[in-house]
Amino acid sequence: MTGSVRLPSRRSRPLTPTARVRRLRRRITLLFALTSAVGLVAMAAWAVRGDDVRWRDQLDRTMSADTNWALGLLETDADGRLDAGVLLDTAGTACPPLHLLSVPPDAARDARRIAPADLVVEHAPREPCLTVGGAAVRRAAAAAVNADEERSLDGRTTTGEPVRLFALPFYPPEAEEDARPQGALVTVADTAAQQADHRRLAWRVTGGCALLVCLSALVGHLLSGRAVRPALEALDRQESFLADAAHDLRTPAASLRTLAETALRGDTDSTDVHRRTLRLAEGMGSLVDGLLTRARLMSGTAVLAVEPLRLDQLVEAVVEDAPTDGHRVTVEAREAVVVADPDLVRRAVANLVGNALVHGHAPGAPAEVEVTVAADGPSTTVTVEDAGPGLPPEVAGALFDRFRSGSRSTGLGLSIASWVAHAHGGSLTAGPGRRGGARFVLRLPNGERPSAEG
Repeated sequence: MTGSVRLPSRRSRPLTPTARVRRLRRRITLLFALTSAVGLVAMAAWAVRGDDVRWRDQLDRTMSADTNWALGLLETDADGRLDAGVLLDTAGTACPPLHLLSVPPDAARDARRIAPADLVVEHAPREPCLTVGGAAVRRAAAAAVNADEERSLDGRTTTGEPVRLFALPFYPPEAEEDARPQGALVTVADTAAQQADHRRLAWRVTGGCALLVCLSALVGHLLSGRAVRPALEALDRQESFLADAAHDLRTPAASLRTLAETALRGDTDSTDVHRRTLRLAEGMGSLVDGLLTRARLMSGTAVLAVEPLRLDQLVEAVVEDAPTDGHRVTVEAREAVVVADPDLVRRAVANLVGNALVHGHAPGAPAEVEVTVAADGPSTTVTVEDAGPGLPPEVAGALFDRFRSGSRSTGLGLSIASWVAHAHGGSLTAGPGRRGGARFVLRLPNGERPSAEG
C-alpha cells in the first residue's frame, strides 16, 4: 500500500517576512480607511439628521404662527358653541387648508383620552389646495387635544404628496387652569420642496463621504507605505547580506573541503596543503570582514569616526602594504588633508588598488598601476589607473553593484569603496584610462590642514 504525500495548501504555507510586512501595510490601510469611514458616516448622519430637524422645526414655527393668528379670530357664542364666522369672513381657509374640530361636551367631561372618531368637524375647507384625508386630520387634532399642547405630524394627500399637519388645541373662554381643550385647529402645509432639498443634501453628503473615504484609503496606503518602507529596506539588506555571504563563501569552503579530502588521502605534501589552507583561511577572513563592513554601511549602523586625515600618507601606506607579487605600483601623492574615517578610507583605497592588481593586466603579464593623490577644488581625489584590458561595456553600468568587477568576476571590493565614498559625501567613478585600462576616481571632501605635520 503506497501513501501519498499531501502538499501544504497555498493558505497554510508560511508567509515570508516581506509578505508579512506587505500584509501589515494592507491591514493598516484598511484600518485607516475604516476609521475614517466610521467618523465620516457619523458626521454625515448627524448633518443629515440635523437638516431634517431644521426644516421641520422651521416649517412648524411658520404653521404655529399662522394657526395662532387664526385662533385669535375664533369666537364662542353665549351658549358656549363655537362661532367661526369672523374667522371665515376674515381669513381664507382653503390655502393653506384650515380645519376646525371640537370635542363633544360629554367627551370633554370624561377623563379618558379623546379618540379621533369622537371629534366633531366644525369646519373643513370645501376646495382646499391640499386635500388630506379626514382620518389624518382627526389623528392630528386628537394628538394635540390629548397632549394638551400643539402637535405636528407627517402625512400625505389623497394623491400621495407629502404634507405636514399642525394641530393647535384651544380652550373655552374663562376656562379654569385644569380645563380640557375644547377642540383643535389643524392646518396643512406642502413639504415636497423641503423633502426634495433634504434628499439632495443627503445624496451630496453621501457622495462626499464616499469620495473622502476613498481619499482616506489612498492617503492611508501612502502613509503605511512610508511607515513600512524601513522594514522592507532592512529585509532587503538582510537578504542581500545573506546572498553575499552564501555566494562569496561557497567557493573557499568547497576548496577547503577538497584540501581536507586530499590531505586525508595523503596524495599531496602536507606542507603544501597547510600553506594553501592558510591562504584560503586568510581569504575567507577577508571576505567575512568585507561582508560585515558592507552590511554595516548598508544598514547605517557604521558610525563614521571622522577626523582630519593626511590622505597622501594613508595612500602611500596602503600601497606599501599591498601584496604586489611582481606587479608594479607607482604613487604620485601631493599633501592633502580630508575629513574622513581612516579605517573606512583605508579599506576603500585598498580595495581599489587590489582590484587594479588583480584585474588590471593581461594574463601572464605584470600589472602596472598608477595611484595619484591630488587636490581638486573643495575635494581631494585618489585616482587608481591600470594598463589592463579596460572595462567591458556590459558591466560598466553596474560596476559598483555587488558581485561585479572589471573582469566579469564576483566581489565586494568596488561596492564597498562606493559605499565608503558616498558615506563621506564623496563619489566613486570609473572610466577608461590613458593607457587603455580602467581608471577609478575616489573623491573625498577636503578638511582643515592640521597645525603640525605628521
